[in-house]
Amino acid sequence: MLVTTAEARLAESRRALRVLETASPPTFYLPFASVDFSLLREVPGSSWCEWKGAARYWALVSGTADRPVAWDYPKPRARFLRLRKHLSFYPGRVECYVDDQRVEPQPGGFYGGWITPEIVGPFKGDPGTGHW
Repeated sequence: MLVTTAEARLAESRRALRVLETASPPTFYLPFASVDFSLLREVPGSSWCEWKGAARYWALVSGTADRPVAWDYPKPRARFLRLRKHLSFYPGRVECYVDDQRVEPQPGGFYGGWITPEIVGPFKGDPGTGHW
């Protein structure tokens, strides 16, 4: 897994965790040790996942807005404890790669799924899936 911007390498790891969620493409979480946190800053706001718990968000230090490019679960719920000290990135906001293939973002803007050529939908976020 590789995550970059036009200016810098944000993260690289061969130890990412692959998480599958209902009606979504996989999401990959990279270990904190593989992330260059000097390029990120925590931003206000959070969201709640009934399975994983409360998420916090990260933006680029070089960015002028608080638009998140990544998130993590600092205190994940029991079934997802392995996500502690792991970070995932939005493929529509930074460049994400799996085995040298550029990832397509999950539609809709909110979700962070990583779509590679072998992954097919439909997915949450596609037109007409708001009721899923």
